[in-house]
Amino acid sequence: MPIITKVSSQKRPGRFNIFLDGKYSFSAAEQTVAEFMLLKGQELSEEQIVEIKQFDTDAKATNIATKFLSYEPRTVFEVLQYLNKHDIDNEPAQAAVSQLTEMGFLDDAKYAQLMIRQDLRIGTDGPLSLSNKLRQKGIDPEIIDNALAEVDDDKWLDAGKRVLKSMRSKVGKLAKRELERKMTVKLLSHGFSSSLASTIIAQIDLPQNDEDQTEALKRQGIKAYKRFRRLPESERQIKIRNYLFTHGFASNEIDAFLAGEIIPLDELAEY
Repeated sequence: MPIITKVSSQKRPGRFNIFLDGKYSFSAAEQTVAEFMLLKGQELSEEQIVEIKQFDTDAKATNIATKFLSYEPRTVFEVLQYLNKHDIDNEPAQAAVSQLTEMGFLDDAKYAQLMIRQDLRIGTDGPLSLSNKLRQKGIDPEIIDNALAEVDDDKWLDAGKRVLKSMRSKVGKLAKRELERKMTVKLLSHGFSSSLASTIIAQIDLPQNDEDQTEALKRQGIKAYKRFRRLPESERQIKIRNYLFTHGFASNEIDAFLAGEIIPLDELAEY
């Protein structure tokens, strides 16, 4: 059987070159050297050499994955991708994942729960957005659905309110109906369902009163007038009416603006 004739350190810390019968045979990590007590003078069978190399490959994969996990929680899919980028074959990569899973360092269900809890505390994603993000991280859809099912609808209220925080400044600039429509669109874009969006908007204490609505009508009416001021009066009135209607104002409010009750018509040209 071949005999270890030399064990020398590599430039890479923690790696060693193993020489058999005076010739370089393979390299091994410090962990592997210690595990198999690879010392000068030791005899190794071919079966032992294969076992040592396999152990070293598996250990390398586990060490790379462990370091990757030390920065932040990861999913199984992310770890496998990372190992693939480091030229780790599928078999040792799967072995590393299995070992880390058994040790409790990898758990997609806990990862999903953690991500959802973080979003509920400080995030702005709704259930649908979170589901998509978790799917992109390779988590099984059933695991995601189970994690989201544990969250009551009322727990999403704070996240939804954070989404809409900046829109409070639109009070007095947009019609209440238009503001609520834009809020709904924004919530939908963040992954909230229509019913959940309605609940969130109803929970927001918007300081929208008659004066704010009138101010919004004035602002939007002036914009409409500026846009269509060069048109003949009859056509301009139709365009302004349509503009204000599509921006959430009621017919009686539009009539009031066109009648000069919000701004005297002879003063519109000054704006």
